[in-house]
Amino acid sequence: MLKIYSWNVNGLRAVIRKGALQKFIEEQRPDILCLQETKAKPGQAEIDLLEYEELWNSAERPGYAGTAIFTKTKPLSVRNDFPVKSDIADQFGNPLNEGRVLTAEFEHFYLVDVYTPNSKNALERLSLRKELWDPEFLNYLKKLEQEKPVIACGDFNAAHEEIDIARPKTNHHSAGFTDEERQGITNLIDAGFVDTFRTFHPSDIRYTWWSHWGHARENNVGWRIDYFFISKSLKKNLQSAEIYENYMGSDHCPISIEMEF
Repeated sequence: MLKIYSWNVNGLRAVIRKGALQKFIEEQRPDILCLQETKAKPGQAEIDLLEYEELWNSAERPGYAGTAIFTKTKPLSVRNDFPVKSDIADQFGNPLNEGRVLTAEFEHFYLVDVYTPNSKNALERLSLRKELWDPEFLNYLKKLEQEKPVIACGDFNAAHEEIDIARPKTNHHSAGFTDEERQGITNLIDAGFVDTFRTFHPSDIRYTWWSHWGHARENNVGWRIDYFFISKSLKKNLQSAEIYENYMGSDHCPISIEMEF
């Protein structure tokens, strides 16, 4: 059984300093761990995971964004970012300089770790999401899928359906729950990618992110914006999908899938 986990740690150094990452790894023993919002470069986070090979895609800007994969199995190949047809920079910069996509190739699949750009409170980056990032990222996954099946995980910065957010009515036009961002998730599913959590928990109300404001986590006023999507051909290999709300250390919690090959 292959256990793959994903966690937006909102600062790798902070979650290590709190002891939260060490506790999580010790208890869950992931075979592969995908991290988002690492906010660090290799060597800046003081943790020795001797069993794991470390893969990094760090932002050019210090202390910002970034992804990493810790894996017990050495990948066949690794690539940072993804090719695009046109420049996708906006007034905030180029998201492909922010360490947002990290791909590791394994024997049976490509694993894509993603930290999707936030549309921002005033939706200044919504057009980037709708017109550039979401379609280009989906196109990248489909191209990978021509070679072998794909597992894509991470922080997609969008709740898909009303069941995925505690207060859908009041957040309909908020970043992360606009029609455009929700359509981006729908497009993934329409392209054949499977929302693994909903495969096992079609009606469960569970969240992966909570605001720092208003005691949101204590009151479970959250959003499900972290996902594992897999190629339809891998659905036969999927054994479980889970959310771990009780792990603290970040404003997100870890999620996982188990695969049998």
